[in-house]
Amino acid sequence: MAENRKPRELEDRLMAERPKQWQQAELLPEPDKHPDYNYRWIRVANLNTADPRNLSAKLREGWEPVTLEEQPKFRLLADPASRYKDNVEIGGLLLCKTPKEFVDQRNAHFSKLTQSQTEAVDNSFMRQSDTRMPLYKETKSSSSFGKGT
Repeated sequence: MAENRKPRELEDRLMAERPKQWQQAELLPEPDKHPDYNYRWIRVANLNTADPRNLSAKLREGWEPVTLEEQPKFRLLADPASRYKDNVEIGGLLLCKTPKEFVDQRNAHFSKLTQSQTEAVDNSFMRQSDTRMPLYKETKSSSSFGKGT
């Protein structure tokens, strides 16, 4: 019987030890990234009340629910009482993905919208200019800390 045992010197205890430093657990774990997709947690419930309007809007924007087969490390973390059995839902949030091109197009859309709104505010501001006290439009900004030197 003693012949079947491995000598104690050959046992690797480093693998069995727990990490030496405590770390606070993340509220939402980070999914394994795919180079062609962006990931996002989307609200499907708030205070145990379903939020189909939010999910419907995100699905129309191009977000797709991620399956447990795509992210197998979430199998133990997924909510067993979820309405989305084959997908990753944790605490009322559903993990979704979308192609990177959609995110780039969305960012360009909102950048253009922000720029047009900024121009509208600037034009309205400059329209109120009086020759006795002219207004100047300065689009430069700077940040300084401390004494500013």
